[in-house]
Amino acid sequence: MREGKLRVRCSRCKSGAITVDADPRCWEDVLEPHRISGHCEQTNCKDGPVGWAEFYFKCCEHTSKGEADQAVPLYLIRANVRDVPCLACSDVSEPVLIFPCEANHVTCLDCFRQYCVTRLRDRQFVCDEKFGYTLPCPAGCPDSLIAECHHFKLLTKDQYEMYQRFGTEEYVLKAGGLLCPQPGCGAGILADPDCQKIQCINGCGFVFCRNCLQGYHLGECNPLDQVVENTGQGYSIDPSRAAFARWDEASKVTIKVMTKPCPKCRTATERDGGCMHMVCTRCSFHWCWVCQTEWTRDCMGAHWFG
Repeated sequence: MREGKLRVRCSRCKSGAITVDADPRCWEDVLEPHRISGHCEQTNCKDGPVGWAEFYFKCCEHTSKGEADQAVPLYLIRANVRDVPCLACSDVSEPVLIFPCEANHVTCLDCFRQYCVTRLRDRQFVCDEKFGYTLPCPAGCPDSLIAECHHFKLLTKDQYEMYQRFGTEEYVLKAGGLLCPQPGCGAGILADPDCQKIQCINGCGFVFCRNCLQGYHLGECNPLDQVVENTGQGYSIDPSRAAFARWDEASKVTIKVMTKPCPKCRTATERDGGCMHMVCTRCSFHWCWVCQTEWTRDCMGAHWFG
């Protein structure tokens, strides 16, 4: 978080040679368009000299690189001139974050970070169509979502990267997509809703079944092992994390990464060089290592040796 400086320009020609008719009196005057009129001094400004002022910010701590070099205002963070205590720890801090709810609840920045981290780890952020991946006021106030996502830059670098990753995953899932189930990948995939055979094209290349998220196979899916979602003691468990927290899961992950299942009997098969034509040692099924389906002449012509 850095100090910023307010600048103004013509909303039409983007020239800084403009005289405003009034000073901004609130954040709405600065953030919303067509709030304050002005007189543009640029002779070639279209639609005449009278127009609207457009406000923007620049960083105070580095040399400006031109009109396009702008900073995002964290307008919910303000000086605590009224000495309002934090709604979480009751301390009077400086500066504070004011939530955009009707009550304008106040929190110190440390408690805001803790609030974000707690909700982030439990994946309890709100995926809103207008504001994106965000949070409401912790007091439960309606219409209190944080509109500017750059406020979450107050988190550490690793925490903010987690926020971005979770937000992307939520968007993919909300759009009807899938996440690659291969350990260490997790790439988002937007596939045809009727397609059962999914391939992680821009990621690890894993081919899997849309229904069971296991390696692609022929026939019906096998039921997966069920993971306990809640201990009943008020301790929330993420099923996907619990699946990898088993004592013998490390060896299972290695097997899953290094092998592919036979599409017919699902026997784990490891390829150690040679061509892509695989013959299952258990059921003698001939299949393609790339397509994970029955071996055909198309496979022979397209990628027999990779």
